Amino acid sequence: MQSTSFSQLPLNASLLENLKTLSYNEMTPIQAQSLPPILEGKDVIAQGKTGSGKTAAFGLGLLNNLDVKKFRVQSLILCPTRELADQVAKEIRKLARAIHNIKVLTLCGGTPMGPQIGSLEHGAHILVGTPGRIEDHLRKGRIDLKHLNTLVLDEADRMLEMGFVDALDLIFSLCPPKRQNLLFSATFPDGVKPIAKKLMNDPVSIEVASTHDDNSINQAFFLVDDNRHRAHAVRLLLQDTQSESTVIFCATKRDVQDVASNLKDYGFSVLALHGDLEQRDRDQTLIRFANKSASILVATDVAARGLDIDSLDTVINYHVSPDPEVHVHRIGRSGRAGAKGRAYSLFSEKEYNKIARIEEFTNITVEPSDLPNNSVLDKPLLKPAMATLQIDGGKKQKVRAGDILGALTGKGGIAGKDVGKINLADNWAYVAVAASKAQIALRKISEGKLKGRSFRVRKIK
Repeated sequence: MQSTSFSQLPLNASLLENLKTLSYNEMTPIQAQSLPPILEGKDVIAQGKTGSGKTAAFGLGLLNNLDVKKFRVQSLILCPTRELADQVAKEIRKLARAIHNIKVLTLCGGTPMGPQIGSLEHGAHILVGTPGRIEDHLRKGRIDLKHLNTLVLDEADRMLEMGFVDALDLIFSLCPPKRQNLLFSATFPDGVKPIAKKLMNDPVSIEVASTHDDNSINQAFFLVDDNRHRAHAVRLLLQDTQSESTVIFCATKRDVQDVASNLKDYGFSVLALHGDLEQRDRDQTLIRFANKSASILVATDVAARGLDIDSLDTVINYHVSPDPEVHVHRIGRSGRAGAKGRAYSLFSEKEYNKIARIEEFTNITVEPSDLPNNSVLDKPLLKPAMATLQIDGGKKQKVRAGDILGALTGKGGIAGKDVGKINLADNWAYVAVAASKAQIALRKISEGKLKGRSFRVRKIK
């Protein structure tokens, strides 16, 4: 039987040592199959669902291939969305902790160009970004790719869906012909094949099933009459499950806004995520949902791509996707890492064709279930366990997570167990605290000092 221990790989000693500190001991199936050919320098096409461990697979490969003494762009990772790019960059930095003086730069649209230009002038080893913004910088001559040795396309299927074909063509044309190409994707529609053919040189193809098994997800389908019945069904399911974390998938941005507004009117703790949000609002929305200070996120598929939530209890398909692979991708966000999850799908008589595609693709037979009884609406609404505080100080003010934790848990403060995730950006920080202790936490930060300075703080609502 083939070993799945990272220690069996021909990785640099510093990377192996760091993997131990991260408790990365055994490889996931996609890592076990893709890392050996990646480390041999071969081109690889790998298909695996969200949560399969693909970021660590290509991340370890490009870090092993990196010469940190040569301060120039050696790796380029392309992602379809800002959220996924940020998530990938964060994972790469974590994997690279043992490599000194490494610089990973994130370049995405929807964020100011000025700071990116300044950062590029100082150079970088690894670029992570969206195709549109990378194309902008290349056209202005701000990025030099002539020393590139590794090109990664993460979630190539979504990049095509989002219309990045021209941008990708330009980027490929400016990469040196001699390089390693790694293409990772959750699905492989026909549009990806020509890109793979043009990009890859005798690639190794790998396909790995989702990391959860079907038994870990309780899946049910509910027949609804019309939009009013659909909206009522969502309330029934939310009140019946009372989940800490629920994602509701809608077909369009307009639907996202309507569903979120309707639930808010009934008193639910709900956030909306769609493409029209400003970057800061998107960041804040994802942080609040991930740190459990909001229990429901209503989103489109594209906006939710790259969503990094440790334990998602429930997925509700407000609209069934016409693409059965997207359906599998959606429900696979719950029931991960051995946890039990729920996936509920609402459909009308007109949507039986979509259900038939799902039945054929997943080899299941759909029998509509009964919705919960209206009596569940009498239950008190679930209130999030956490609240989020925003502090107007971040990395540029030399504020660290330890400073915030120390300020909160000092004399007259709150217990360490009442402090949740802390997210630091350049000029702000978000910290999750137990909702019941939010007022004490607010007072501790506003009346105390961080780094010898006073900072404004507010509770995000």
